[in-house]
Amino acid sequence: GRPGPHCHTRRRRCVTSRARVGSLARSPRGRPAMAMEMEVDMRSDTVTLPTAAMRQAMFDCEVGDDVLGADPSAVALQEHCAALFGKEAALFVPSGTMGNLICVMVHCDRRGSEAIVGADSHMHLWEQGGMATIAGVHPRPIANQPDGTLAVDDIRRHVRADDAHFPRTRLVCLENTAMRKGGRVLTAEYIDAVGALCEELQLKLHVDGARVANACVALGVAPARLCRAAHSVTMCLSKGLGAPVGSVVMGSAAFIAEARRARKALGGGMRQVGVLAAAGLVAVRDHWERLPGGPPP
Repeated sequence: GRPGPHCHTRRRRCVTSRARVGSLARSPRGRPAMAMEMEVDMRSDTVTLPTAAMRQAMFDCEVGDDVLGADPSAVALQEHCAALFGKEAALFVPSGTMGNLICVMVHCDRRGSEAIVGADSHMHLWEQGGMATIAGVHPRPIANQPDGTLAVDDIRRHVRADDAHFPRTRLVCLENTAMRKGGRVLTAEYIDAVGALCEELQLKLHVDGARVANACVALGVAPARLCRAAHSVTMCLSKGLGAPVGSVVMGSAAFIAEARRARKALGGGMRQVGVLAAAGLVAVRDHWERLPGGPPP
């Protein structure tokens, strides 16, 4: 039969868009010349390619053994991101999925733990159930509101009672921006409210910030302010910021020390990783200002 709409043989038609750029130019003889065409791949913001500046930074960077904490370029990226988000420390990881899993493992380090997640969140739907299959943590999904939030009253209602029949609720996970809700942005005031509830109930708060840079720009809010109430944050470097690979986890110094151990157990400890971290540093320093709205406040 004929290929379906998502068949690879029709991919170029389905996921790209041709656009004419500029007005018709004139040839030397005065006749209209053909307009330049540009093909735009609309599958995802993950299909960006490293810029010339990134490639040069990767070529020029200093490297060392990052498993031993001795890669200067990785250290520079981590220190920059920690300062940007107002956290004590940070850790470069290969992917956002690994970063989120690491955070769950560190926050829920006792058997019988449970994490509250959005039913439409990336952590619940698109990360292969790693918190259950790898970390041994029970996910408790609750409905995302149309604006991407989890209603604070719903969170409170789903925190487990102290009963031997139940797992123990230890963690609440938010996603900013909310991918399955059209990229809706969670405000600083909302995250503060969830953070206050977590403090009241002695829970930890993690923000999956795969596109948190976009959220900051949309709100005109600094990352440190937006994520002030969170105990941990992940930020993807290879989406809107355009790096070829990698994410960064931010949190307290004690949290990142444990995160480093978890990263090693998951196979994420890499040696001369500075060649990747250097591109990530260019992304955070130079590409944030290219997002609609400008640089971080």
